[in-house]
Amino acid sequence: MKKYVMFVTLFSVCFGMSTQAQTPKFGHINVEELVSLMPERDSATVRYQRYLADVEDTYAGLQQEYQTKFLEYQQKKATWSGIVLETKERELNELGQRLESYPQGAQEDLGKLQNTLFTPLFNKASEAIKKVAKEMGLIYVFSSAGMPYIDENQSIHLLDKVKAELKIPAAKVAPTVIGNQAQR
Repeated sequence: MKKYVMFVTLFSVCFGMSTQAQTPKFGHINVEELVSLMPERDSATVRYQRYLADVEDTYAGLQQEYQTKFLEYQQKKATWSGIVLETKERELNELGQRLESYPQGAQEDLGKLQNTLFTPLFNKASEAIKKVAKEMGLIYVFSSAGMPYIDENQSIHLLDKVKAELKIPAAKVAPTVIGNQAQR
């Protein structure tokens, strides 16, 4: 009788473990795709694009101002007095320095703006992923962006469940990216 009880117990434990082992405990999701589906992303992208256009327009204006003043300098330098010539050269040098330093400062500002606009979206997505993963009893969620292979039988694709958590319409499809611009 002891052997029978032990056999049944061992069988139950093994059968229970094999059933548990068949239930995937891993999930995967492309976070960038999820964020691209979030409605807030569109307004953040518009704000970023507007700021980028302003930065580019300002830089083009600086270049145009430099070219105009340099041309004037080239044409009139022979007729200007020493003090006027010195003032115009100093003005050109200062403008040239501003023109050189502008791209780096603009890049830093664009990076800060990008963080300000998009970090909250990624944080919101992350919280929704954590909530869904916890509800599903997952022990690890992989970011599937750029992953060469994911066994769909061993990992649960979470995009639809997280979209539902964020109340993103099921029919909304992520934009495809061509270069730096999203196409719908």
